[in-house]
Amino acid sequence: QVQLVESGGGLVQAGGSLRLSCTASGGIFSNYAMGWFRQAPGKERDFVAAIGRFGSFRHYVDFVKGRFAISRDNAKNTVYLQMNSLKPEDTAVYYCAADRALGATVQVDSYQYDYWGQGTQVTVSS
Repeated sequence: QVQLVESGGGLVQAGGSLRLSCTASGGIFSNYAMGWFRQAPGKERDFVAAIGRFGSFRHYVDFVKGRFAISRDNAKNTVYLQMNSLKPEDTAVYYCAADRALGATVQVDSYQYDYWGQGTQVTVSS
């Protein structure tokens, strides 16, 4: 059983930056591709970014390309989401998730992920 704990959320003004962290325990971190999703009030949970097991493959949803960057440190069992040029529409609860990956690619569908964190709130004020 893998446990995921997110941190780094908070309140920031539009145009600002935040870095989210997600630390895993209870498994071999490099066995998992990692993803970030977000859910705004009244909306579905949406894919944001994902990274392969060893960091060589990354994938982003179009509306964060050029602003967000996903990375991971397998020695620290941690995945990061650097968020720059934040917009009010980025306001949501951000979740990290782990996918017991067999290959080098990543998944964008939430049902493909095996473990989830509790989420961290990101609020961007205008």
